[in-house]
Formats: sequence, C-alpha cells, structure tokens
Amino acid sequence: MTYCVGLFLRDGLVMLGDTRTNAGVDNVSTFSKLYTTGTEGERALCLLSAGNLGVTQAVWNRLEEGVTLDDTPHTLLSVPSMFRAAQLVGAAIRAVYAADGPALKAQGLSFSASFLVGGQIKGGPPHLFLVYSAGNFIQATPDTPFLQIGEHKYGKPVITRVLTHDTSLGDGVKLGLVSMDDTMRTNLSVGLPLDLLVYRTDTLTLPPVRRIGAEDSYFAGLREGWSSRMRQTFRDLPLPEWL
Repeated sequence: MTYCVGLFLRDGLVMLGDTRTNAGVDNVSTFSKLYTTGTEGERALCLLSAGNLGVTQAVWNRLEEGVTLDDTPHTLLSVPSMFRAAQLVGAAIRAVYAADGPALKAQGLSFSASFLVGGQIKGGPPHLFLVYSAGNFIQATPDTPFLQIGEHKYGKPVITRVLTHDTSLGDGVKLGLVSMDDTMRTNLSVGLPLDLLVYRTDTLTLPPVRRIGAEDSYFAGLREGWSSRMRQTFRDLPLPEWL
C-alpha cells in the first residue's frame, strides 16, 4: 500500500509520497511513486501514484511514449493545459486497462491505479487533480485544497483541521509531513523514505525532489515535536466535571 498527498495552496503545490511497496510481509521494496516532467519556463508537472506497481509504472511509460487524445498523440509535454494533462493520464490508465485488465482478472488480481496530477502550464494557473482507476478525475479547489490517494484515512484528520488554501508553503510542508507521520505510525505498509516536491506558483521550473529518510534531522525533530506536543495538549485538556 502507499500514501500520497497533494496540497493546493495559493503560493503553489506540495506533493508528498512514501516509497514502500509490499507483496506480502516478507517482500517489501522501495520504489519511488513520484514522477516529474516539464520544460523550463513553459511547464512543470508532477505525478504521484498509488495502486498496483506494475499498472502504475505501465501508465507512466505510456505517458512518456504518447497517448492518443482527441485523435492526436500527446505526451505531458505537448498537452495545452492542466485539464488536458489530467485527461491524458485518464486515457493512459484506460489504455493499460484495455491491454492488461483481462489478464489481471484471469489471475484473480484487481486493476488498481490512481494518480495525483499537479503542476502548471504557461498561460494558466497551477492545478491539482486526482485521477481514478476508471480514468475520470476530480480537481482540488480553494474550498477543498488537498487530495489524497492510497492509505489516506490516518493522515486526513490533521489536514482537515489545519489546512486552508492560504496556508503557506512552509506550513504546508510541515502539515504534509505530520500527516505522513500519523499514517506511518498507524499502518506498516506505508514507510520511509519519502519523496517531497514543493512547486512555487508561476516559476514554471521543476524544483529538485527531496528524499527524506530516517536520517533526516528535520523530519526526525518534527515527528518527536508533534508527538510530545500532542501528549502535552492532551494532558492540558480539562477533566470532565461529572467524573
């Protein structure tokens, strides 16, 4: 399993995913689920994936080779808008399903793939989409400025309590990492290292992906600080008067 989260903020995007994959308790591996592509000054796109690793990697390979959209072959470097980019990812998922879905079904395996698609193409604002296994998608908005895929339920409460569209990128990074920490503490199928990308609005430049492992001092301090403050806050809450 995995956990990936994207934050849609006024100042940009925060894209964060873990790298743990497992096919049983004795077959755990590390694979990046974050993909980037772009053209300096023209577009910057980031994808996060969850689901069957063979399926999600096949989708990414098809996107690199080209997928037909409206009778025209496209890659993420040629689509004219982020909306079209989300459509292209959906078309790639359906193409992989058409090729591999029957064989997976015959083996008793489910076709599972979902993607967070975030970025900006020159001439338009940044966008963040969640593309489902069927190829349809939804879009993050200022009212709901985050999207999640994978094992999302454990990391959602802190985001819904704190996040707004006006949250700064720095606070967004903190919030994403706290959400990830809550998930890792609860579900062993989600684990280090993490891949983090922070995109600033209108830069149209792909920043480097930061790999966060157990040795990362900031993340280690954040985990301990969050836990200790949560414990202290709980102790500071008043006891019920009727007890």
